Amino acid sequence: MPTYDRLVEEGKLIELTNVLSDGGVEGLWVPKYMVDEHPELAVIEGILANPKLVGGRFHSCPVGWTCHRVGKHIAQAGDFEATGIELFEHGSGETLAASIASAYDVKEPWFGYYWAPTSVLGKYPMVLVDLGGNDVSAHECNSQEDCATPKLNNWPTSDVVTVVTDTFAASHPAETELMSKMSFSNDLMSGLLAWQEENNASGEETAVHFLTNNKDMWGAWLNNDARAELSALLR
Repeated sequence: MPTYDRLVEEGKLIELTNVLSDGGVEGLWVPKYMVDEHPELAVIEGILANPKLVGGRFHSCPVGWTCHRVGKHIAQAGDFEATGIELFEHGSGETLAASIASAYDVKEPWFGYYWAPTSVLGKYPMVLVDLGGNDVSAHECNSQEDCATPKLNNWPTSDVVTVVTDTFAASHPAETELMSKMSFSNDLMSGLLAWQEENNASGEETAVHFLTNNKDMWGAWLNNDARAELSALLR
């Protein structure tokens, strides 16, 4: 993003912190109960050597999503079809999510694409499969429709940052300092999203749920006076 990069370089935008401490995550996953029983399924070599253990199916993104192109090329690079793993293209994100829920209900095999943080991964513990490579140029090729040299390669982690303008930082120093300390893991954020969905809660109710159950975490973000005031409100 040339404009964004220029504004950061000029100091008009200030990056405060990675609001997701481990970044936005995409990739191919299997349910944790599968890896608990068959640890080899945590890596792509183990999956390709044991296609029946994942049900002989790769759950891909809907056509038109960038992840569909990446997944298709990863399947080509790994020769999924020849090993006995068919490509199953979901018609929507809803059916992709529903397939994970259905698998979990009866502890069936499941192998496919998803991303974090999401309520789905907050509800259903999943293991990110190691695809073997971390080459940015390979991912860029995999992302293109006409990639001539697809490779088995992990999705790169996306930076998810808190950004303010220089004028906001100057006029709101206390708020800027607070936001510079606020950072959440994917596991925590996925859990919050799952709680919100299961309880049909508003954003404000979810925030109260977080504050009530994570006092040690947010306590480190605040000064003594602010911490005491907020603690009193949550009693």
